[in-house]
Amino acid sequence: MNAKSYLESQAKEIRKLTLNCIATLGVGHVGGSLSIADILAVLYFDQMHIDPKNPNMPDRDRFVLSKGHGGPAVYATLALKGYFPMELLDTLNKPNTNLPSHTDKNKTIGVDMTTGSLGQGFSASVGMATAIQMDKGANYVYAIIGDGESQEGQIWEASMFAGNRKLDHLIAFTDRNLMQIDGEVKGINDVSPLDDKWRAFNWHVQVIDGHDVLAIKDAIIEAKKAIGKPSMIICNTIKGKGANFCEGQAASHNMNVTKEMAQKAIEGMN
Repeated sequence: MNAKSYLESQAKEIRKLTLNCIATLGVGHVGGSLSIADILAVLYFDQMHIDPKNPNMPDRDRFVLSKGHGGPAVYATLALKGYFPMELLDTLNKPNTNLPSHTDKNKTIGVDMTTGSLGQGFSASVGMATAIQMDKGANYVYAIIGDGESQEGQIWEASMFAGNRKLDHLIAFTDRNLMQIDGEVKGINDVSPLDDKWRAFNWHVQVIDGHDVLAIKDAIIEAKKAIGKPSMIICNTIKGKGANFCEGQAASHNMNVTKEMAQKAIEGMN
């Protein structure tokens, strides 16, 4: 199996596991989880320096899901990578679970930062990258933010600091699925043009197809060549990608999902 086929198969499996675990609960953040599956596949199965058998090794790369409601996709990825047993996915957001709706580093092995309040996770990733710079470390911090989340002022405060401090071991992704909980981003508080904004804050910027695994991989490799600048990879994505019952719909942000709905969507992926 070549690299493209392998990464695509991992992304598909992440989507399947995500749908299944949400369906087990009956409700969850479908849209923003499925739109980042390809990014997660490339990071965890190709690019990140990590070890599921030693999840706290000091020189590991860090990952921060600032749009913490995409947690189900991260849990699916961590299970697939071997951080914890697959059956744990069936406990998503249930009483006494270690897999809450939004990511929590105190509960879930492999999660580097507790997130959920939009904008705060990104600031934490900037702090991590600052520590790496101070320690002259070789590892990287990867972060995913949402385009709806990019309406938060805290995102831009953090971006200004990162650009000024030349945090070139910070590589961030914007999940540009054009939707947020209340509808289209452009109709609520438009963040366009995102690429020009990030360049103005002294970031290296690329705009790619966020569902093209090789484009994602190439963008990460290119980002590591941007010495003296943090990198933003703006990924054009589709909210609810792969789920035929909600693809491209704002309503997929948080919705009811039956096991039958999930199974039908999964069958459509094959």
